[in-house]
Amino acid sequence: MHTSFFDAHAIRLVQAPMAGSQNHALAAAVFQAGGLGSIPAAMLNAEQLQTELAAFLKVISTQGPSRSSWGHLLPLNVNFFCHTPPQAQPNKEAAWRQQLHPAYLSHGIDPASVGSGPGRAPFSEDGLALMGQFKPAVVSFHFGLPKPEWVQQLKAWGLQIWSSATTVSEAQWLEQQGADAVIAQGLEAGGHRGMFLTEDLSTQVGTLSLLPQIVKAVKVPVIAAGGISSAAAVKAAKTLGASAVQVGTAFLTSHEATTSALHRQALMSEAARHTALTNLFSGRPARGIVNKFMQDLGPLNPAVPDFPLATAALAPLRAAAEALGSADYSPLWSGQNASDCEALPAAEIAHKLLQAWS
Repeated sequence: MHTSFFDAHAIRLVQAPMAGSQNHALAAAVFQAGGLGSIPAAMLNAEQLQTELAAFLKVISTQGPSRSSWGHLLPLNVNFFCHTPPQAQPNKEAAWRQQLHPAYLSHGIDPASVGSGPGRAPFSEDGLALMGQFKPAVVSFHFGLPKPEWVQQLKAWGLQIWSSATTVSEAQWLEQQGADAVIAQGLEAGGHRGMFLTEDLSTQVGTLSLLPQIVKAVKVPVIAAGGISSAAAVKAAKTLGASAVQVGTAFLTSHEATTSALHRQALMSEAARHTALTNLFSGRPARGIVNKFMQDLGPLNPAVPDFPLATAALAPLRAAAEALGSADYSPLWSGQNASDCEALPAAEIAHKLLQAWS
């Protein structure tokens, strides 16, 4: 019988990779507490990712629990996006900047100075080389999987391949393409939807609906993600057949997260009760706390350039607003349940959730 990752390791909690709100420190703290930490690579170049991986290794080598069960592998999940970059869209990008023109002027920004270009890079040869160098136990993906030869190379090194599925069809596709585990991402989850077989948002359902359907449809382990921030939610996921849970929002206000003060304030306020899927910040649907930008332009706007081309036009506006203490133009990523967010060490948050599994 095939032995899964979860048979070999007592990991039942995975810290969700959260680009822009964390670095190696959060991943190391979660590992030290008995979970699996993650490092998001989508917004890092090869040099930056190498620095993060080396820093994680240094921390756990001096402070971490026993690594005997991990062998030569780094006890870490490294997450990549694997989207296909779109062709340049100069006309659409120009039209998008024109929509933002009044906001530029009100914040003293010269519209002519606003740049363009991608904001997030997909998995590449450089990323593959780093995975061969550091050999993290898990390499996970968002938006499907990279090309088959890269998947096979990662597996040849003994690394686990995980990816997010938002529908049963996506989960089955991932299993067929060699994924070792599927992350069932429910509609409640914060940040980018992992959807990749369709752009139809009507296919998206909540975690407690999605999880048992995927568990029934695939033979690989399933990790529940979305809205899991309490002991009760962990127990529900376990009951419905999850091999582990992936938790993001609850860690955004941890001491080790790099979440901005404005974002933390929003997460721990009444504003967090109002979230929506929006494409305004990147070009793909992602869940965040509703702010002025989302109210003014509508959370899902057809004028937004394709992912990830939307990011560049917003960057100077976000920076100017944040300098004034405003999050009106910031992506305040959050799941639908931020009510359990607390300003605590990540280890305390992890322990509370892990106790619910046993």
